[in-house]
Amino acid sequence: MMYLYQTLPDETEIVHSHLIIEDGVQKVIVHFERPTEDGFDSARCSLPEYTWIFKHGYSTNEISFFEQFLHENEQELYELACKKTHKKGKERK
Repeated sequence: MMYLYQTLPDETEIVHSHLIIEDGVQKVIVHFERPTEDGFDSARCSLPEYTWIFKHGYSTNEISFFEQFLHENEQELYELACKKTHKKGKERK
């Protein structure tokens, strides 16, 4: 499940995953998506490696902006992801 983080002026929605633990590493997936006439532009990045899983429709400059955005917001994204993980665990009881 993804959770809304922010909506940018160009209608790009930024959403994040809950905290994912993979091979002992805490990860958060961040997805960027904006509507277009033909569907959506979208890009997805895995933190903490800043590995782009895919990029479709966004320019190189926009991806660079997203990378800077992620660096500036990484701590908050992890905190929110962690809260969603703990809340998710409580809901299962």
